[in-house]
Amino acid sequence: MTATDARARTVLAGAHVVRPGGVDEGGRVTVENSRIAATADDRDGVAGHATETHDLTGHWIVPGFVDIHVHGGGGASFSAGTAEEALTAIDTHRRHGTTTMLASTVTGTVDDLARQAGALSELVEQGDLAGLHFEGPFISPGRCGAHDPDLLRAPEPDAVRRLLDAARGTARMMTIAPELPGGIEAVRLLAERGAIAAIGHTDATYETTRAAIEAGARAATHLFNAMPPLGHRAPGPVAALLEDERITVELVNDGTHLHPSVLRLALRAAGPDRVAFITDAMGAAGMGDGSYPLGPLRVEVTDGVARLPDGTIAGSTLTLDHALRRAVTVDGRPVDDAVRALSTTPARLLGIADRTGSIEEGKDADLVVLDADFTVVGVMRRGEWLVKP
Repeated sequence: MTATDARARTVLAGAHVVRPGGVDEGGRVTVENSRIAATADDRDGVAGHATETHDLTGHWIVPGFVDIHVHGGGGASFSAGTAEEALTAIDTHRRHGTTTMLASTVTGTVDDLARQAGALSELVEQGDLAGLHFEGPFISPGRCGAHDPDLLRAPEPDAVRRLLDAARGTARMMTIAPELPGGIEAVRLLAERGAIAAIGHTDATYETTRAAIEAGARAATHLFNAMPPLGHRAPGPVAALLEDERITVELVNDGTHLHPSVLRLALRAAGPDRVAFITDAMGAAGMGDGSYPLGPLRVEVTDGVARLPDGTIAGSTLTLDHALRRAVTVDGRPVDDAVRALSTTPARLLGIADRTGSIEEGKDADLVVLDADFTVVGVMRRGEWLVKP
């Protein structure tokens, strides 16, 4: 072993380690270079070689969080379409444990979104982002939420293709209201191009939602929010999305977007293997109250809640460490269930579960260290400390 190899080895010992099979009490994780080298007690194999050993007794080690729906943070927005703002947002969420994320855009003109995609795709190509998520403009005017209704449009194939082409293969997800003219065809097109069609901001019926799933839709954009409520005679999209095993449902667990009973209902119906906790965070994440942009709109944040002037919820100020803490301490979820919803399930949806999303030998060393109160005290991404415990 060379001196360089020795310096690149780190041992994290004594913690509760959340692994796919459950929780290892007093567990041990060994990192070499950028990878997880071992997840068991391998002291005989590494004795004398680790240059950095951390005694994390009483702490938790969980896989880095994977956020498939985030618009910004740290006062910055992905919709600005600049590397400077994007990197500020990325750094903000990384320090809260999100080691993998999609950059979500906000409704704009197709020209503007294509420009944003071109700039953000460079950050995907250099490894700072896992891909792009277009949330709008192909969404329902009646369920537009914090999207400019004047910029919404039907998902004509040429417009969908233009955004996909502008992203240069980095578009991983697009939110579609399938009831719009051309909606089902857009879902098929996305599936053919290898992008995830997510049903959201929609007024679709149960039957139309089922048709979209059959056409290839595989996710639900912030389930319950910006769609008709579950009805006993008109079940709408919620029932169709919850009941289908092919669908991963996004949930915003910030205590504002969903009543705790609704969160419990979704978790019981879909289970942690089909639930992805997301932030839907805008630029105010990691910041204080005040006025912030969200695409072309202005958002006021008061007591940590982002709203448009008419009171409409406008994304969130959430970071995923707070979603985990709330899931465990408020919602009473087992830690390993919460971790699946924060890391494993979204990684699998993105097709990157072979590299990240769980603590297993050979995967990227994307790790989060939490204290006994589930507060982040350490973040490692690909073997490098971003926050050192």
